[in-house]
Amino acid sequence: MKIKSWISAFRLRTLPLSLSGIILGSFIAREHGFWSGSIFVFALLTTLFFQILSNLANDLGDSQKGTDNEYRVGPMRAVQSGEISQQQMKIAVFVFSLLSLLSAIYLIKISANGMNQEMILIYGVLAILSILAAVTYTVGKRAYGYSGFGDVFVFIFFGLVSVLGSYTLYTKQFNWEVIFPAITVGMLSTAVLNLNNMRDRINDSNAGKITIVVKLGKEKAKKYHMFLIFSSIASIIFFVSHFGLLQYVFLLPVGLLSAHLRKVLSIQNEKDFDPELKKVALITFGISILYAIISIC
Repeated sequence: MKIKSWISAFRLRTLPLSLSGIILGSFIAREHGFWSGSIFVFALLTTLFFQILSNLANDLGDSQKGTDNEYRVGPMRAVQSGEISQQQMKIAVFVFSLLSLLSAIYLIKISANGMNQEMILIYGVLAILSILAAVTYTVGKRAYGYSGFGDVFVFIFFGLVSVLGSYTLYTKQFNWEVIFPAITVGMLSTAVLNLNNMRDRINDSNAGKITIVVKLGKEKAKKYHMFLIFSSIASIIFFVSHFGLLQYVFLLPVGLLSAHLRKVLSIQNEKDFDPELKKVALITFGISILYAIISIC
């Protein structure tokens, strides 16, 4: 039973979304003539550690603040259920913080050939900031997820850092064009968070968790969601235009996102936002896989 509880606490359904930026950044680099299997594997592994750390820390922080209660709409968390204690979760957060750091250090080490000292230092700082961002989203007195900054951090770390950071690990140079797929992944990842916050809006407000959705209200949050989806679509369409006729393959995820948006705009009951989280996460993952396949072909 305990093993199942920990697997549940890892929230496996969130992992494909976290890998999307790494896959996209890596295969853009491959298309540009740069590749390393070991960098790819350890970039994926490091990201998985970061995401699991974030999930465990969120479970801990929301339980400490009383946000995970009987009024929560989403799936029951591990600490909330009583199957894992807060002390056990604190230990798990420490363990995955250490695993994340060690994996990131090794990733930087195997990528360091051709990097200058400044770039190596930047990656080291990003690794530490990624761990801090994963933990302090809900943990601590100044948890940024409770003051409306969650969307900004998700866009930065899931989009810009993930795509641009992984691309530069291979190429050792910045390419401004890669900003567009980074925007796509960042906007879609933020859209997933926005759906989560629309689902939990009432309970978050009562618990003092002031997300952007709580500030905007349900109807304006839907308009904000439109902006996120439309921005992601525009960015990916612009970036894949170099594929020629193959670019039209991306009309599939665009169509799915359009259908998703129509569904979101029609939702009245908060619990109906929950199935849409998985859809957007899988569409984002699908875009990265689609790009990887086409770039190889």
